Amino acid sequence: MVDDQPAVLRGLRMWLALEPDLMVVGEAASGADVGGLIESLLPDVILMDVEMPGLDGVDATAVVHALRPALPVVILSLHDDIETRARAWVAGAAAFVAKHEVEPVLVRTIRDVARWHSQNGS
Repeated sequence: MVDDQPAVLRGLRMWLALEPDLMVVGEAASGADVGGLIESLLPDVILMDVEMPGLDGVDATAVVHALRPALPVVILSLHDDIETRARAWVAGAAAFVAKHEVEPVLVRTIRDVARWHSQNGS
């Protein structure tokens, strides 16, 4: 999980811990930290915020896509607009979940992209 807000990371970690088939293997507070973490932690899915200081989540998604093209990135953002979604897709995001729809959508989306990733290799 990548988000610059500690409270958001804490809340997501607690919420995802309730799901027996999901495990948070690492957290980062900035997009700049993602490259090193994916190489050491080997996650199945990355949950990425968009708005962060320095390297934002969309640019960090492009870095992830360049390092491990098949690693799915789920963008999680308050910025649910056409431009942000388009930037995310171009960067290689596998899915986009608006923060206002987290409760009904996020866990299903994480499972879907992880399943697709495991069935389609890498």
